[in-house]
Amino acid sequence: MTERPAEPAAANAGRTPIDVEDLHRLVLKSLDDDQAVDVVSIPLAGKSNIADHMVIASGRSSRQVASMAAKVADRIKDSVGRTPRIEGLPAADWVLIDADDVIIHLFRPEVRTFYNLERMWAFGDSDRTAAAGG
Repeated sequence: MTERPAEPAAANAGRTPIDVEDLHRLVLKSLDDDQAVDVVSIPLAGKSNIADHMVIASGRSSRQVASMAAKVADRIKDSVGRTPRIEGLPAADWVLIDADDVIIHLFRPEVRTFYNLERMWAFGDSDRTAAAGG
């Protein structure tokens, strides 16, 4: 787990430690269950202090993107007892879900192509893992 700046004690009160890899698997399974397209996971541990994993996926429409975002957030809350922070849900062109150690970006395909986060965040092809492959 990557070291992050300490959060105020009040923010951590009552929180149960989370296994990052379990959370990562939960996110990937949720996206697979909801038929996300082109799911890519980029490992960030040791390369960035914002998270250990970044997951990028597409939905075929704004409606599917919004549905996937709501479901993954609900599954995270049900599994770990924390509600992830979500931005971009009303338009659902690009939804960001911050689950602390796993950051999830959900896009409509055209928006994903425009921003091309994979290129920005990939640290080399060997570091970029398609979810289906590992």
